[in-house]
Amino acid sequence: MRKKPLLSFWQLWNMSFGYVGIQFGFALQNSNLSRIFETLGAKQDNIPALWIAAPLSGLIVQPIIGYMSDRTWNRFGRRKPYFLTGAILASLSLLVLPNSPTLWVAAGMLWMLDASLNITMEPMRAFVGDMLSDEQRTQGFAVQTFFIGAASIVGSLLPWILTNLLHISNTAEAGLIPQSVRWAFYSGGVIYISAVLWSIFSTKEYSPEEFEAYNARGSDAPAKAGDALTLDTGKYYTSGIILVIVGLIFTFGVNHFVWDKALYILSIGVGVYGALQLLSAQLFTSGQKSGLVEIVYDLNNMPKTMRQLAVVAVFTWFAMFAWFIYCTPAITSYHFGTSDPLTKAYNDGADWVGVLNSVYNGVAALVAFTLPVIARKTSRVTTHAVCLFIGGLGLMSLRWFVDPHLLVISMAGLGIGWAGLLTMPYAILSSVVPYRKMGVYMGMFNFFIVIPQILAAAVLGLLVRTVFHGQAIDALVLGGISMIVAAGLMLRVKDERMAPDPK
Repeated sequence: MRKKPLLSFWQLWNMSFGYVGIQFGFALQNSNLSRIFETLGAKQDNIPALWIAAPLSGLIVQPIIGYMSDRTWNRFGRRKPYFLTGAILASLSLLVLPNSPTLWVAAGMLWMLDASLNITMEPMRAFVGDMLSDEQRTQGFAVQTFFIGAASIVGSLLPWILTNLLHISNTAEAGLIPQSVRWAFYSGGVIYISAVLWSIFSTKEYSPEEFEAYNARGSDAPAKAGDALTLDTGKYYTSGIILVIVGLIFTFGVNHFVWDKALYILSIGVGVYGALQLLSAQLFTSGQKSGLVEIVYDLNNMPKTMRQLAVVAVFTWFAMFAWFIYCTPAITSYHFGTSDPLTKAYNDGADWVGVLNSVYNGVAALVAFTLPVIARKTSRVTTHAVCLFIGGLGLMSLRWFVDPHLLVISMAGLGIGWAGLLTMPYAILSSVVPYRKMGVYMGMFNFFIVIPQILAAAVLGLLVRTVFHGQAIDALVLGGISMIVAAGLMLRVKDERMAPDPK
């Protein structure tokens, strides 16, 4: 086995520069979508349900794109065709979304935007695993984290910059999106496609021959494909039937007890996965051993370390989604004293949310370059656990500080947690999955990001309306507690790097 060459800093820089565009899309979405939804008439406790489209698109898109990109070799490359496709679609979405005439058009455009972001993002994460040796992967994902943080600073600040420096209005008539938000989205669309094109033209992917020479099968997870793949069809039929029954009962419970409609996604999802188990067994029996059969097989045979990381991800992303959907309602109502989107105080508060988002992303960008150093001196597991603990304290402190300016301290803590979240799990994951399945496993890991997001959307609206008595700020406190739990669970993760094949 040949050793992958160590890449220079600027090669790492060019390889991940496309994340500037991706994160402009996410920053504009995270900082402004709740504002857009409220402007178009959404009530606070309905906002989580509108956000469901975003994680659901990732749940479907990422594993499929990962599987396809693992098997793509053409004159444009392996991962690059997907970078470009996603960038074109996302840029168009950013141009159209702020012109949505109704709430449901905006929700539909969010779906298209998030699906497009996932088409670009998933293969770009796998790209780092493809191109870098194990010893450089933490540094490679840290560079991505830097771009995510740095781009988010500008992306989150764009409406504020346009209002305060260029004097573009941040208010509008009822039902209309402010001009500052519109122009922020237009700018983001141009930046997105430009940044992705930079990575495409400045980085050369390994050829199939180089890829095989540089990599080795690992012992931590099965890498079976094609004729080598075998299924215990009896087990698949049994588990499939059980999951279908559980899904039906769960769906009946959601309907009968009038639980949050977002739970239908989970209940139906359980049933659908059971049906996929049954279908996979049937296809395998008929002689098919690729496509759906292989994807279901890989999901059922995830590496042990990936399973441990999945539990951590569930609690971590529940916390982050609490911030994403309630940052604007919580800050405007608790710290600025109003929930009326037509008032100046509300729009000042919404602009300040953009500033706060830029702060935590800025801290993440700065902290990112220290994480590989700390990880070498301790471990990747310890480093991430500490980051999550500090991030959880940051979220909880949002309720302790009444002065909006002091929330910068809270965001510094969240930024440290965010830096760890974007770097360490992927560095560890890329070391324990089979190299030929880097894309599909990176995509499957997104399941454990999406599931807690759906739970958050289903549960938080109910909690804010009942237990928290309309106080959205308490949803953020709950998110902080969840992130601290994730820090404790992280200490159970075994960071076992893949062993090379004997030659």
